[in-house]
Amino acid sequence: MSLARAKRAARASVTLLLVASVAGVTPAVAQPPAAPADYTITVDPAATGPRIDRSMYGVFFEDINFAADGGLYAELVRNRSFEFLPADNGSYTGLTAWTATGGTGATAVVTSDDARLNERNRTYLKVEAPFTLTNAGYDQGFAVRAGATYDFSVWARSTAPAGTQLTVGLGDASDEVAIAVQGDAWKQYTGTLKAGRTTDAGRLTLRGGGAGTVRLDEVSIFPRDTFKGRRNGLRKDLAEKIAALHPGFVRFPGGCLVNTGSMYGYDAASGFPRARAYQWKDTVGPVETRAANANFWGYNQSYGLGYFEYLQFAEDIGAMPLPVVPALVTGCGQNRATVDDALLRRHIQDTLDLIEFANGPADSTWGRLRADMGHPAPFHLTHVAVGNEENLPNEYFANFVKYEAAIKARYPDITVISNSGPDDQGFVFDLLWRYNREAGVDMVDEHYYNSPAWFLQNNKRYDAYDRNGPKVFLGEYASLDGKLYNALAEAAYMTGLERNADVVKMASYAPLLANIDHVQWRPDMIWFDNDESWGTTSYQVQKLFMNNVGDRVVPSRATGKLAQPKPITGALGLSTWATAAVYDDVKVTAPDGTVLFSDDFSAGSGQWTPVEPRGTWSVADGGFLQSDTAALDTLIKAGHITATDYDYTLKATKRSGAEGFLVAFGVQESGELYWWNLGGWNNTLGAIQKGAGGGKEMVISKPNTIATGVTYDIKIEVRGTSVRLYLNGELWGGFDDDKVAEPFAQVVTQDEATGDLIVKVVNAQDTSAVTKIDLGRRKVRGTARMTVISGDPGEQNTRSAEPIQPVTTDLKVAPAFTHTFAPNSVTFIRIRTR
Repeated sequence: MSLARAKRAARASVTLLLVASVAGVTPAVAQPPAAPADYTITVDPAATGPRIDRSMYGVFFEDINFAADGGLYAELVRNRSFEFLPADNGSYTGLTAWTATGGTGATAVVTSDDARLNERNRTYLKVEAPFTLTNAGYDQGFAVRAGATYDFSVWARSTAPAGTQLTVGLGDASDEVAIAVQGDAWKQYTGTLKAGRTTDAGRLTLRGGGAGTVRLDEVSIFPRDTFKGRRNGLRKDLAEKIAALHPGFVRFPGGCLVNTGSMYGYDAASGFPRARAYQWKDTVGPVETRAANANFWGYNQSYGLGYFEYLQFAEDIGAMPLPVVPALVTGCGQNRATVDDALLRRHIQDTLDLIEFANGPADSTWGRLRADMGHPAPFHLTHVAVGNEENLPNEYFANFVKYEAAIKARYPDITVISNSGPDDQGFVFDLLWRYNREAGVDMVDEHYYNSPAWFLQNNKRYDAYDRNGPKVFLGEYASLDGKLYNALAEAAYMTGLERNADVVKMASYAPLLANIDHVQWRPDMIWFDNDESWGTTSYQVQKLFMNNVGDRVVPSRATGKLAQPKPITGALGLSTWATAAVYDDVKVTAPDGTVLFSDDFSAGSGQWTPVEPRGTWSVADGGFLQSDTAALDTLIKAGHITATDYDYTLKATKRSGAEGFLVAFGVQESGELYWWNLGGWNNTLGAIQKGAGGGKEMVISKPNTIATGVTYDIKIEVRGTSVRLYLNGELWGGFDDDKVAEPFAQVVTQDEATGDLIVKVVNAQDTSAVTKIDLGRRKVRGTARMTVISGDPGEQNTRSAEPIQPVTTDLKVAPAFTHTFAPNSVTFIRIRTR
């Protein structure tokens, strides 16, 4: 049995066990509880809630975690155009993934000269015959299936007067095809291979016979069986998993790919900059003419999966396309504005051309290119987003309004989407929202990645948003891990999104895809290797919501228990980020002056331990110095404050580097903490951030700069959940982390096509929730369909097993009934009303 089959068999056995466990269960029956109900859900018999748009839930695709090349894009050859460079990744060469063997294998050279295939395809392989070339593909190798057909192509030329015979195959996994390369001019050659066995470790081999110099470029193998059978198409299992969500929109191509790197073009005038913001014109037309790029996430990006393919995929799955274009302001830690009026005008024109490419008639300039690529009909683009998480609000918004004015002047029906920066609150968020409201923009894109607790505490976030202001697009969000508990927290939050469907018009979990062997970001919705894919717990929850949205909210209210906040206690912490800094006179005292912790480092640093082995810490000049200006997140901790009221004081001096200080408190063994980030974001902002699950949530922020060589007096005053912050004796800011958590959340919607009421309940706690449900005197059929996702809150789906799956049964219901919701569960009850 092949490795792929063995893995599938193991997962199938788990699925069989799950099915067997429920197959003999009789339909669930609602029975009166022995004890009083913990919760109530009451549906308003008369009120009408907001309509829910078809585009309520969608997906966000960014080429992160090898999501495109080596992922959704079905090309099997890695580095097919010999374009990998150290500029993409320090470990790359033009022969990455290739080996050359044979008598003259050492003469295989990746070359950039005037003999190249075209101006934008800068490099090719020059090799002396005879030779054997092998490509290792992605991950373990080429995943091929016995009996399947694979399409091979290559651009080649040969100096041999009689030509060069190429023999192409997949080792012992396929037959071989012979190709005669004739003449010293570039020409594309094609062939077909059939796999004789199933393997996930295949290799492509090209053998060249005879003599002479052979030049090769764009060496490609695609499975014939792509999604929808499209050429230059998508990997079928991944595309089908996305399609099964029935997303209302596809946001693409980024993300940080849009607002990082050079904003200039890939041309001689600009010096062919390798790390560029994603620019749509680089990604259309024949694949051999598309530019390569250094992906922000640390690898090469071929652009074989480009704008045409994104638009085609969105159409194929019935989703609205939602492209994001650069605003000439970088984010994602770069935080630079490109001030070049001519370049800004060019990017604005590019955006107008993009709309023409998507929607224009087939005889227009850009509509003709779309038609030439195989799609004469328009793609019906309705939304365009400008920028992504820009952390320079003034520079970003000054550019945004120019984009918006130009788009509205030519295409008044296009919805133009602005954004609110990289966090859910803070200085940048507040300022950009103010600008967006004052300008009356159509829609604002919000992004946040937070802890499960944050999502459970913020179910009512959008209840207070202005109903007459800009609409909200929640373009990126996730709870910071991949366990069932994270999916439950997200599900609870999604009930609040639906309840506020008049404000929140679209939402997408992020990121979408992750190759298990190439991970830059966690969590992710769908994981894969080179031959298999599996949905996470969040995938199962998102799928349940997306397939049961409903058309309108039915107003309802719930009562029950809440989880109260806890006071801020825990260890102390000191840290730096790309900065050398010295700390001294660390002290914690109770309000009555009792010393709870003290360290002036006169006896060394024995009280402190590193959270991770980062940075270079030493006692120097009477203080505690971190001296490595390249090190990030150098957190060390000491003590454990159990008191609920205390004052934490210290002195801090920046020696050198890019930022300022990081002073932590409430540090827990689980990784949860608060830290005061002074001089963060390249010494532009100060903030309190709350850490959990490997990420940081913004609590408060405002402009702040830390001077080198100046000693600052820092004081953090904690009173239960309330914190006040003092810098050099002056009140800098404060917050109260006193929100209650709502582990029980619900929303009711109606499917107008079927008449079904859809009661959606999340019970994100370890106890059952006995719940009285009053449907407001609605006439209902006696049997409903109930789908439940539940399990151990620490469980997750993996390559070897996917234990978290939905289970559907019948449920007896009435206009008023009581049901016990399982611990740690998401439950959807579809109730027929006619």
